[in-house]
Amino acid sequence: MNDKAARSEQGERQAGTVLGMPSHEAMPAAIGEVHARPSPLIEAPRLLLQLSFMTESGSVDQAALADLSRRLGIAAPDRHARHHAMKWGKGSLSWERHTEFSTYLWDCPADARTGRPLDDSPFGNGFSPPGKVISGVKLEIRKWTPQNERLIAGFDAASLCYSLVENGKAAAVTDFRQDGDGLTRILILDGGLSPARTGALSQRLIEIETYRTLAMLGLPLAQSLSPRMRRIEDRLAALTGEMRATDHRDSQELLAELTDLAAELEADAAASLYRFGASRAYHGIVEERLEALGEAAVPGYDTWSAFLQRRVAPAMRTCRSIEARQDSLSEKLARAATLLRTWVDVDVERQNRDVLASMNNRARLQLRLQQTVEGLSVAAVSYYVVGLIGYLAKGSAIFGEPVKPELVTAVSVPFVVLAIWWLVRRIRHSHSDETGK
Repeated sequence: MNDKAARSEQGERQAGTVLGMPSHEAMPAAIGEVHARPSPLIEAPRLLLQLSFMTESGSVDQAALADLSRRLGIAAPDRHARHHAMKWGKGSLSWERHTEFSTYLWDCPADARTGRPLDDSPFGNGFSPPGKVISGVKLEIRKWTPQNERLIAGFDAASLCYSLVENGKAAAVTDFRQDGDGLTRILILDGGLSPARTGALSQRLIEIETYRTLAMLGLPLAQSLSPRMRRIEDRLAALTGEMRATDHRDSQELLAELTDLAAELEADAAASLYRFGASRAYHGIVEERLEALGEAAVPGYDTWSAFLQRRVAPAMRTCRSIEARQDSLSEKLARAATLLRTWVDVDVERQNRDVLASMNNRARLQLRLQQTVEGLSVAAVSYYVVGLIGYLAKGSAIFGEPVKPELVTAVSVPFVVLAIWWLVRRIRHSHSDETGK
């Protein structure tokens, strides 16, 4: 108890200061992450069973862990924890939360002769799974004896992988097939490894199988997207052919269809973005773990690296090919849409030009009509003004000698017409000046 208190005090001191100076608030998490997932210390014979569940959130894991903790009579882990370990019989149960999945690893001592666990599995009746199982691994660790070496014959010879690891001190065997319980069986033959090296090797092999399965999740999605992309590519080729036919091309309709195709493609690309990115990341982890194995081939058998290179690498290339096709097709759709928009703009400008020409002709006609009306108005007004002058001439007898009205009317006509024409012209020019301003 005193040691535990001392370690706690040391951790608090480390989190707060370094040589009396304040430390960064993220320093404890950064240092602790290195030691968060230590490899277990394992001695043969041993059985490890790991289940990986696809989980949407951490709340479902907390419910499962709380139920397991109640069965053991211990406190449940903190709801913000991402990994937790608890004793389970003579072994232990470890939980770890990842980005989109969580793992439950149970290890316990096994019978040296039969390989069966000496404790009951925590995944039996009463276990509440937090989600759907995406990977299940059953790893047996046995001493490397001629009797245990005969267990290799129980694997499927068509996909058997048998490699020497740890400088020949151990052998890793699997066929990547599922047994009657849906678990991938892995066998380690221990030829003298330390508990630390056995634990590290076990963890590495389990991670290879887990991340290999997760990486392959991108393949079904890629296969489902391929025919849809082929349909979009064929339709794009047909649309570009129609764009070249200038005689009966409907730019607006073609642009609408191109936009629909681009929207469909972008929706598929957005939906597959995370899955393809995750597959690349998981495949990278698998390659790192395989490289760390340091395999040595056993004559007549495949190594883990060679087998997975033949089976997993083509699937990853398919995913990358679909991503590349999506990017290329998106660029082609964008270029076609840009070209079509240019044609639409040209058509609109041509229509605007025709409208402006029509408006110009209409204005010219209105001007001619206005000039005609001006001429008629000058004649009409002049007629009435001359008539008034004639009436005045007829009434001139009242004031003195009579003047012949006909003579006065005839003489006034040119003067009246010129005056009225000048007045109408002034009015029209004044309106034109105001419009110009």
